[in-house]
Amino acid sequence: MADERVLENFVDSAGRLIGVPVQRKKRLVVLRWLAEDFQPGRQYPESEVNIILGRRNPDFWMLRRYLVDEDLLQRKRGVYWRTGSVPNVGFDPPDWPLE
Repeated sequence: MADERVLENFVDSAGRLIGVPVQRKKRLVVLRWLAEDFQPGRQYPESEVNIILGRRNPDFWMLRRYLVDEDLLQRKRGVYWRTGSVPNVGFDPPDWPLE
């Protein structure tokens, strides 16, 4: 699949983002993958968003901006949440706590 090929080119074997594609179509593949680090229906303070994204790449502020700009995350008053615009495609972390 083309999405998997994009991720192979931009994500290392440890799950760290090694680059952000310039081409929007490829960048959206990476951003959808990143969005799956956030549990649907849960609200995150900005500090937690930074920690989650920082695990993938030290430029968490840039990733956060891209996710908001592409409407994959929404924010209001320093609180972020995953939008319903991104379907789960199989990358959701298996260790989400059951609430």
